[in-house]
Amino acid sequence: MIKSILGTSAIVIMAAWPALAQNVDRTGWPSSFTLGTASQGGTFFVYGSGYGNLIAEELGLRVGIEITGGAMQNMALVHTGEADMGMTTLGPAQASIAGRSPLVPGLEMTNVCAHFPMYETPFHAVALASSGITALSEIPAGARIGFGPAGSTGDTYFPEMITALNIPFEHRNGDWNELGRQLKDGQIDVIGFAAGVPVPQVAELEASTAVNIIEFTAEEQALMTALFPVADYTIPARTYASRSAPARAVSMWNFAIVNCDLPESFVYEATRVVMQGNARMMQINAAAATTVFENWDKNTVIPWHPGAARWFIENGASIPAEMIKS
Repeated sequence: MIKSILGTSAIVIMAAWPALAQNVDRTGWPSSFTLGTASQGGTFFVYGSGYGNLIAEELGLRVGIEITGGAMQNMALVHTGEADMGMTTLGPAQASIAGRSPLVPGLEMTNVCAHFPMYETPFHAVALASSGITALSEIPAGARIGFGPAGSTGDTYFPEMITALNIPFEHRNGDWNELGRQLKDGQIDVIGFAAGVPVPQVAELEASTAVNIIEFTAEEQALMTALFPVADYTIPARTYASRSAPARAVSMWNFAIVNCDLPESFVYEATRVVMQGNARMMQINAAAATTVFENWDKNTVIPWHPGAARWFIENGASIPAEMIKS
């Protein structure tokens, strides 16, 4: 079993509110579903817990919110059906579908389907202001850098980015809360975040200590977009209290995913709940500003679940037939 290979994840079960009566075919629907997120303190956990509970509340189901290692592990759990839903990033998704996941090498994860667009994941770094580090080029040789949980999007790509900048470093892993504590205690020097902004852990750090939000230079952006499946991104001014100016970054799109065997009518209704509930989603996390219909076309990697595709096509999307799971 994938979960036994990757380690048992903690699960928080949250009860749903009674659903409103709906004239929908519920044949084959589960009475509950599980949703893979990531470590506590990161955007995936906050965002995923929120939309999982929104779906459960609106459809009258129970949901289990699962703490995982993030994008790579979610692909594995959703592929096997050990999680019904989850979240991933398109770079790790592409590698996992091709059988190049470092967690389960050789397993082509082709039973994962796209659900809906989430947000872009910017790559950016944080250091204590007392360190004097204000740019990536100022990270000293041998610096201890935390990249999030092993196998996460940040852990997959950010170390390679730092290596491409010819900066020798010590690689550290941990959940975001633990890495934040280590940064404050001087046990690590930098955290390399790959998460939707604002990252909850950065906001917590800012509330208790002075930090520097480290951006990419234009030249560093150009190198990253040439080497990795990322695009230029600008973190808006005041996203973080300690940053009054915009910050250059690079980013990768995140998509919600579902097991392809879930009933079409269930996934259709779950898609409708999220995509028509953007105001509720924005209350969950500000990153949901891009969880909107118009961003359906950002997915060029994961085949769409027929239920999700039906909702998007009914609302004007032109999803190619070959991009819909048969």
